[in-house]
Amino acid sequence: MLIDTFDRVATDLRVSLTDRCNLRCTYCMPEEGLQWLAKPDLLSDDEIVRLIRIAVTTLGITEVRFTGGEPLLRPGLVGIVERCAALEPRPRMSLTTNGIGLKRTAAALKAAGLDRVNVSLDTLRPDVFKTLTRRDRHRDVLDGLEAARDAGLTPVKVNTVLMPGLNDDEAPDLLAWAVEHDYELRFIEQMPLDAQHGWKRDGMITAGDILASLRTRFTLTAEDDGERGSAPAERWLVDGGPHRVGVIASVTRPFCSACDRTRLTADGQVRTCLFAREETDLRAALRSDAPDEEVARLWRLAMWGKKAGSGLDDPSFLQPDRPMSAIGG
Repeated sequence: MLIDTFDRVATDLRVSLTDRCNLRCTYCMPEEGLQWLAKPDLLSDDEIVRLIRIAVTTLGITEVRFTGGEPLLRPGLVGIVERCAALEPRPRMSLTTNGIGLKRTAAALKAAGLDRVNVSLDTLRPDVFKTLTRRDRHRDVLDGLEAARDAGLTPVKVNTVLMPGLNDDEAPDLLAWAVEHDYELRFIEQMPLDAQHGWKRDGMITAGDILASLRTRFTLTAEDDGERGSAPAERWLVDGGPHRVGVIASVTRPFCSACDRTRLTADGQVRTCLFAREETDLRAALRSDAPDEEVARLWRLAMWGKKAGSGLDDPSFLQPDRPMSAIGG
């Protein structure tokens, strides 16, 4: 079990498979990209599977989310999913992706054992997509979403970040589109994820702003608190249901008290929080032939020291120095 001093138990593992990405989203990284991790620094496929096995069979992890960077850039992804699907007990497995490679890989990922996907898409307008991502790949993302739905990687969730002056007027259109295509839309407050430290709290599109915009066109009925559990998204029924929309208000309505996550970075570090400044090195333990029991002990010790909150609700919050592309969302 991965428990901390606030009696929170981590059952959800986020695994960053690579720090690389084929987009250059303005809220994530500079146009020229970042200094990528050297290949020897990345966990190998075998190391990733071993850590997930320890997490699932020894530490009580029941859900695994593969992230990046862009996880579809990981050459061994399908094999990793297939090997993890064979674990006993079998974890539920999902993937967070920009969707560009999903048309090509959705069916293979489903056959390997992946359960569902989250796809990032911030706009329905190709020109705005190009401005936000610095790449002309909007059609590829839409095709990837359709392929994921057709392959049965459902529910397909769409993650959207609204940016002032770019797409902040699109919330109702995005929700209408998601309902039409049977996707579950989730708006995420912009967080300080950019390596260039350009995030500003002032002017951020808040959960309150998003809900007010949606209510100009839709009737939203809040789900019961009990249905949310430890999920980060607050959800509302759209026009009485069955479709839902979620809002992840990490900045203005932090949900740290119910957090059930633990994170592995692409280079094998345990992070107790997306915004933690401390890491625990499991890669070194793996490569020094430490037994599973020792790896599990290090992981438990790391999670025991998890802080009460992320600090995002503190106006004086300082962004982490480590690029978020290697940590995963």
